[in-house]
Amino acid sequence: MPSRQRTFRVEAVILRHQDWGEADRLITLFSRERGKLRAIAKGVRKTRSRKAGHLEPFNRVSLLVAQGRELPIITQAETLTAYLSFQEDLVRLGYGATLVELVDRFTVEEEANPALYSLLTESLERLVQSEDAWMDVRFFEMKLLDFVGFRPQLFQCVICGQAIRAQDQFFSCELGGVVCPNCATAQRLLLAVSMPALKYLRHLQRSTYREARRAKIPVAVQKEMETLMQRYLQAILERALNAPRFLRSIVELRNLQG
Repeated sequence: MPSRQRTFRVEAVILRHQDWGEADRLITLFSRERGKLRAIAKGVRKTRSRKAGHLEPFNRVSLLVAQGRELPIITQAETLTAYLSFQEDLVRLGYGATLVELVDRFTVEEEANPALYSLLTESLERLVQSEDAWMDVRFFEMKLLDFVGFRPQLFQCVICGQAIRAQDQFFSCELGGVVCPNCATAQRLLLAVSMPALKYLRHLQRSTYREARRAKIPVAVQKEMETLMQRYLQAILERALNAPRFLRSIVELRNLQG
């Protein structure tokens, strides 16, 4: 822990939980002050627990935490924001789950990242209100990559360093950026990326949220951008994400139902 004080207070978003012992839960949370933490919530699986409703995934909470022998213990919990619409809309739930899973996978315990915390809370708020969840998630992914040190190179070839010209290019997940056609001939496992997709990816990378929302991206280009981003995130993490797979299954089911 950054401090040896016996109790401390944090503002946090609940990322996930799992059963622990007979009546407790192990809570994984991402806090503004201390980054990701795991803490025990004692007795929350009992029917009379007052803390249980506050410690559900997505909730933004204020917590009083005590140092335990092995893991911290949550002694008080107060909900600051409950994103109830995630419970009512499975598609919105899938998008929200994508955000918290990315934060969980890309962070280590006890390493504060206030900028990422702000990005997460602002993005969850947008998902509740926005009619363009696709843009909200792509913007979140691009900014998260900045905050955790995996910003993709989109303006120069990652091999020769030359500025990218206005033509279709390639993308290397391994090298973390665009590869020009001249250098692509000697590379393996490259993804083709069209100039329109690259243009909008650049737009997301260098824009504020308000500026990013102004872009009118064709559906085909959206699909290409999403595929590239998912492949890049998966390559960095060296494993597939669960939430996007869940989201795709929900969307496909809705399409079948008309």
